[in-house]
Amino acid sequence: MMRIPYETMVSEFERVLKKKGFKEDRARAAATIFAQNSLAGVYSHGLNRFPRVVEYLEKGEIDPDIVAECELKLGAFERWNGHRGFGPLNAKLAMDRACELAKEYGIGLVALGNNNHWMRGGSYGFQAADQGCVGICWSNTCPNMPAWGGKDRKIGNNPIIFAVPRSNGQHVVIDCAVSQFSYGKIEDCKLKGIELPVPGGYDTKGKLTTDPAEIEKTWRVLPMGYWKGSGISIALDLIATVLTNGNSVQTIGTFGDEVGLTQVMIAIDPTKANSVELTDEIVDQIVADVKSSEPVEEGRDVLYPGEPEALTIQDNLANGIPVIEEKWNQVLAM
Repeated sequence: MMRIPYETMVSEFERVLKKKGFKEDRARAAATIFAQNSLAGVYSHGLNRFPRVVEYLEKGEIDPDIVAECELKLGAFERWNGHRGFGPLNAKLAMDRACELAKEYGIGLVALGNNNHWMRGGSYGFQAADQGCVGICWSNTCPNMPAWGGKDRKIGNNPIIFAVPRSNGQHVVIDCAVSQFSYGKIEDCKLKGIELPVPGGYDTKGKLTTDPAEIEKTWRVLPMGYWKGSGISIALDLIATVLTNGNSVQTIGTFGDEVGLTQVMIAIDPTKANSVELTDEIVDQIVADVKSSEPVEEGRDVLYPGEPEALTIQDNLANGIPVIEEKWNQVLAM
């Protein structure tokens, strides 16, 4: 597989974004977010998603100059309007503000409505952890998953992130859609010509399948934990919509494209209650116990959430980021 140096990927993304209307500083920041996603191995929300974002820019669905604004302040809670600007930069701004509030109050919550797709939600978990905060955030989506017991798509696979900081930078971060697999992961497997490791949705005969191409035909993805994932999806959408007075999954489904999303950023500063050393001790003890597990497959380690990304970053910085040539050539031609 072709591999591309990280800085080359950043430069190409930046070139295209400037051509599509981004100012230089925002183009660089946005390009870095996409490249970092691929660097961490989340290719579905890096290079593979980039052409779709360019398409939205060309259609006028995303305004590259608009910046999210605060509309309501209530101490540690703020409500922001993303004005359908560039989702990742608005989300980054909102998480930075949540961390500022956490440093002041111990906890900070920014409810960000009317934003666009934030790409890889885990970015904002790592962002909070880098500032020494516990991070919790989620986004709703368009209706892309059936509620448990239903056939038609009524709920979102609303991704949720939990992040716990460690002073050595080896943060514990879980980033997951509440479907068994995100659509980005399903697309990534289809492009690579590989099966999903476990069933991720339904085929045209209504049977569970590991074939990503079959799932894309029906768009019936499987909620993680079956009825549990369905319930969590509904609850996340309800909380986010109430806190922002923004767009619900149902409303987003009327827009035609997946725009105007609703997101929640929560940061908690553990140093208000613990020393950094005590927090590290607690986290290290739990992580060490998990990693002492007897592996199912001999010779394979049991990894904590966030560890696979750290290992992938090391490999991709040393050897270049793997790319699907078709997608990379698409960017070069822009």
